[in-house]
Amino acid sequence: MSYLWSKKFTHPLDPLTKQLRSELYTEPYDSIDFAKHRNSIHKADNYYPKTWLLNTINSVLVNVWNPYLRLPALVRRAEEWTWELIRMEDENTDYAGLGPVSNPMNMVACYLHDGPDSYSVRRHRERLNDYMWVKNEGMLMNGTNGVQVWDTSFITQAIVVAGFADDPKWRPMLTKALEFLDNHQLRENVPDQEKCYRQHRKGAWPFSNKTQGYTVSDCTAEGLRSSIQLQEMHNYPKLISTQRLKDSVDCLLLMQNPSGGFTEYETTRASPKVEWLNAAEVFGGIMIGYDYPECTTASVTALSLFSKFYPDYRSDEIRAAKEKAVKYIKRVQRSDGSWYGSWGICFTYAAMFALESLASIGETYENSDYSRRGCEFLISKQKEDGGWGESYLSSERHVYTQHEQSQVCQTAWACLALMEAGYPDKEPLRKAMKLMMSRQQPNGEWLQEAIEGVFNQSWWVLSMYIIKLLTLTGD
Repeated sequence: MSYLWSKKFTHPLDPLTKQLRSELYTEPYDSIDFAKHRNSIHKADNYYPKTWLLNTINSVLVNVWNPYLRLPALVRRAEEWTWELIRMEDENTDYAGLGPVSNPMNMVACYLHDGPDSYSVRRHRERLNDYMWVKNEGMLMNGTNGVQVWDTSFITQAIVVAGFADDPKWRPMLTKALEFLDNHQLRENVPDQEKCYRQHRKGAWPFSNKTQGYTVSDCTAEGLRSSIQLQEMHNYPKLISTQRLKDSVDCLLLMQNPSGGFTEYETTRASPKVEWLNAAEVFGGIMIGYDYPECTTASVTALSLFSKFYPDYRSDEIRAAKEKAVKYIKRVQRSDGSWYGSWGICFTYAAMFALESLASIGETYENSDYSRRGCEFLISKQKEDGGWGESYLSSERHVYTQHEQSQVCQTAWACLALMEAGYPDKEPLRKAMKLMMSRQQPNGEWLQEAIEGVFNQSWWVLSMYIIKLLTLTGD
């Protein structure tokens, strides 16, 4: 965006751009004074209003810096460095980009810098298809170029927990899943890692595929756990070598913050005070990497499983990392016993991970006040029909908000949490099982109900949670 602005790039006015002007604006384009609308935003979209500091800086930029201090030599240097960042991002992701914003924006920058018929523009145009998604609402854009590694890992774990891993009927499918995980583990760091501010990625798994190529802590953890389950526990072909499993552990240990928590893409690199410069308005908490109970738990449980099969590899460091992680989980528990979740909705989702973290070090309802309070919080939210249903408004308001009706996904999460914690009263679980079994469709699936999280998970993932907990209860 800054590169295109600095270059003062505009597309010629043609029938298409005329039509877009008519479609996008509620008054004639030529009558709009855009400078007066720099801070115009609808109340419903202004979730994170710009701070006084950011407004002051913006005013100085517009009224002082740009007209008087923005020297040509400095402009050239800034444009060259910005272009270098764009070029490195394109090369490191084979022109797919991190997501559906950087991809088309980089494409326009390449159009300007390299020309309309350049290789970079052609590759970007091809990669745009990775993000497009057509459904009954029309053309949409995915939040990433897919969820392939994430879904494959969880599907694998669901089948393993359900007891099908050794069944010859399912072995070919699980072998293909292992082959996919083998193919999409990241085996090297980007060549300009420090220069382009990228996190270590050798040994990691991404959210989607190795082309996109960004380390994600919990995807790395789930990829590691799935690989060990198949290769070490059920004697599948050893496609992922011991060294590559160790590379994954090395990567995870580098993802932990001094706080003990784990972020998603990279370690925390600055103070939360830089949120004062957050100009997004519709998003809060985006300027740095934050600690998450979900990412922390996934990392802890994967490291624990690895240590069972490779007890001599970095054992002291793994033990210390787990201890710090669980201390973080305890520290961020709220006074009512809940945890705030960021990647699913919301307190239900976080409770599933947090209680699993505690259980991984032997702290359960029986012997841990943290676990007991977490369980009692969940029980207090159970509905009359036996299910749990949490609204997406919980994420926005940071307060548990009941949905009008129970949701099978959150019911599954709550039950998994209670079972991990060893909750002694089985009646709440029985009621929940009946609800979930009543919602299963004749073909075996559970339908998408209300929104489940920031990234809308597929029904495969929803089914995974339900299969896992039904197996654990013996149904």
